[in-house]
Amino acid sequence: MTDPEPPERSRTAHGRLQYRVMLTFAIGGLAIVTVLAVSTYFLAQRYLLEQRERSATRQAFLDARFVRDRLQSPNSDPQMVLGTLLLPAGSDAAFTDSAAWTSTSAGFQSSDVPAELRRVVASGNAASQRITVHGHPHLVVGIPIGVADGEYYEALPLTELASTLAVIRNSLLAAAVVATIAAALLGRWAALRALRPLITVSAATSRIAGGDLSARLSRQADPDLDLVASSFNSMADALERRIERDARFVSDVSHELRSPLTTLSAAADVLRARANDLPVRARDALELVVAEIDRFQVMVEELLELSRAQADVDPLRLEPVFVSELALQVAVHVGGETFSVDFDQRLDAEALMVDKRRLERMLVNLIENAESHGDGLVALHAHRSNGTVRIAVDDRGPGVPPAERRAIFERFARGAKSGSRGTDSGTGLGLALVAEHARMHGGSVWVEDVPGSRGARFVIELPLEPE
Repeated sequence: MTDPEPPERSRTAHGRLQYRVMLTFAIGGLAIVTVLAVSTYFLAQRYLLEQRERSATRQAFLDARFVRDRLQSPNSDPQMVLGTLLLPAGSDAAFTDSAAWTSTSAGFQSSDVPAELRRVVASGNAASQRITVHGHPHLVVGIPIGVADGEYYEALPLTELASTLAVIRNSLLAAAVVATIAAALLGRWAALRALRPLITVSAATSRIAGGDLSARLSRQADPDLDLVASSFNSMADALERRIERDARFVSDVSHELRSPLTTLSAAADVLRARANDLPVRARDALELVVAEIDRFQVMVEELLELSRAQADVDPLRLEPVFVSELALQVAVHVGGETFSVDFDQRLDAEALMVDKRRLERMLVNLIENAESHGDGLVALHAHRSNGTVRIAVDDRGPGVPPAERRAIFERFARGAKSGSRGTDSGTGLGLALVAEHARMHGGSVWVEDVPGSRGARFVIELPLEPE
């Protein structure tokens, strides 16, 4: 398992998709509620205003008739007549003729009545208009009176109506907010329900990608989802059979090669013992043959070990191991003594439960890789971090390009610069074995740049508690 990040990336993708679904529901709900709220408000406003205008106009005509009847009496006073009107609270009335403007309140003057409204009334037609008097909305109704060419005006306040509309507006706004929140919660519920199968499939896929070929999906109540689950399980079964078949093939071939290789190695040893009796050219050819036979033997052994690990036929044998001590011993034995160490002191007092043989093999392969391809071992690190132990091997080579950092842990993978990094006598299986042994421990391995320096840093991360 060379990359520990895909599950986190998967969860992040699910979270983003869930957020987008929830946001879509919220925006859709807000849009619908806004349209309904605006339509409702304007319809209510129109209806209430029309009702108020009809009521005010009817009352104004009744009051105008009363004023007309009283003014027809001899010696009638417009001021006294207006004073006898039973006007609604806050309302004002006025009578005007060619002589003067008479009103029930000094605050209601002829200048408050729009000139256009006065022209319409003066022409003998009743009319009304909404105006603002001293900062408050009013409805002014003008009615011509057939007494001395007089005109009657009544101003009725619309403050109560404005308050009613404000209450309606605020209620609709609050309803829009509540509806938007409800739509967002509904979107979250719908996203969780809709994405649950996707999350389950993604989790199973991540397990398979991490090496757990037993991951399967359970039966689904929904027929369509059950078809997806069945197809996924069939694919996983086929993949598991294919991997097992390939692993058996590699294991069988490697096993069958051991006998002839042993014979070739024995024959090569006999020839090497008499190398001094051979001509120079034959002796050189013999050395090449012996070197290739040794390399072939190592490759076969590594193929066998890798196939056994991938087939999980060779379980872990856990035992307490002091990581820093083992790493230092391997480094001194394989990489010499020209390197620095950076060990967490807590590792000296606490043993890690690991398969010692496999951990030692991982360290040997990484240090040999540093010596063969990284111009030598530079530093060795071992630290505890968030419930894990990280062991890092630094080299002084040109580093590993980001595009190759995943591929180099595959079987027989070789970096683009491997040909320029010295004589390559490796098998191309060392890093693949490291990745496989780390996976068996429930850990991971990756390569990164050495901070503040050139070279590559190979990091093994193992859990403190074995899985």
